[in-house]
This record gives sequence, C-alpha cells and structure tokens, in this order.
Amino acid sequence: MPARLLAAFALLAAMPVAASARPVVVELFTSEGCSSCPPADAYLSDLANSRQDVLPLAFHVTYWDGLGWKDPYSLEAATQRQAAYSSRFGNGSYTPEMVVDGRKSFVGWNRAEGEKAIRVAQANDGSPVAVNGTRRGNTLLISVGAGTGQGQIFLVGYDREHVTAVGRGENSGRALKEANIVRSIEPIGQWNGAAMALNSHVPSGERAAMLVQAPDGSILGATRIDYGTR
Repeated sequence: MPARLLAAFALLAAMPVAASARPVVVELFTSEGCSSCPPADAYLSDLANSRQDVLPLAFHVTYWDGLGWKDPYSLEAATQRQAAYSSRFGNGSYTPEMVVDGRKSFVGWNRAEGEKAIRVAQANDGSPVAVNGTRRGNTLLISVGAGTGQGQIFLVGYDREHVTAVGRGENSGRALKEANIVRSIEPIGQWNGAAMALNSHVPSGERAAMLVQAPDGSILGATRIDYGTR
C-alpha cells in the first residue's frame, strides 16, 4: 500500500469518530448434530435476512461432532468462545444458546426472549464505540473511534448461507439451511480508549465483521466490514 495512503488513513483514524447506532451482536452457539438447534438457526436466519440493526453470527461448536454427525462448520474457537461465556454466566455450555451483546444468555429458539434482549441492548447502548472497516484488495483497513473503557478487537469471517444435507445423527435426513455461519474469529488488537487504526488480512469466509469486546464480555462496538469491489 502506498505510504501516502497509509498516512492519510492513519490521520483519519486519529480524528474523533462520531458515535452512531451500531448493530446489536446476536451470537448463536449451535450444531448440525443437535435436533433442538434448527428452530434457533431459523430465528438467526430471519434476523440475518430482515434486520440491519442486528449482527447475527452462528458459531458452530465442536462438542457434538462425535455424536453421530460431524458438523462441517464446527470451530474449536466457537467452543472456546462459548466456554468463556459459560464461565461468566455460570450456566454451562449447551446448544442452542443465544447471547445478545455479550450480556444476556438464553435458549436460542426463544424468539420472544431474543426480541426483548435486543430491545434492552439498544436502549442501554448509550455510548457506542464507533468502528469502521473497508476491504482494499487483500487488506482490511480498520478504524476504532475514541471512547471510554477498553476491549479486545475481534475479526470475524462468516459465510452468508449454506444448505447442508445431514446424513447421520439427530438431524439425519434433514436439509439444514443456515445463515451467517462463522468460519473464523481471531483477536487482532487491543483498544484502550484512544482512536486507532490498523490493517489486517482478509479472514476466512465470504464476509467479515469486527467486534470490540470488553473484559467482562460485553460488546462495546461492532460493524459489518464493507468489502466493496474486490
């Protein structure tokens, strides 16, 4: 990348970024081996298809893989992320579990509980951290605005939609249609309250998002990353 472009981007990121409404992050911990999960997957798909004010992400865990059907989208990172939430909430790891903004956990097929948690998250997000990202070739240009607190910056890669014909296990014979399937999640930086800019590689997955997450698990900032034209 030309030095002039890098310098301009760094200057832009150093400027105060106005806070704006951000999507509420809805994480579903699920598995194709779990017969209770398809209704939760359907709820997440509906959110993905109809709500721009929500960032739905399906994390397929690994602990169902030895029980009849190996989920092709299962990630150890998803299992570890759910375990971290389990430690905070004290409720153990189970599927389907939905977590809204890192603050509220409930059974993933409970749409009424989900809508309530989303409304509460929107009402309580008084000072969001502005985050932005754009793809330029094989590089992501990311900016995080100034704010209070601190958090880890996570880069998430996900696929928009897949249909899987399940051959064994509890969902044997079903064709499962799933949305926003996470293919990768990794920490790429630490935010300490000051505006900052960073570059990153493009993650695995068709699309990308970025999260800023506080030490207590709550989401401070989130955005879908604009891929534009490749």
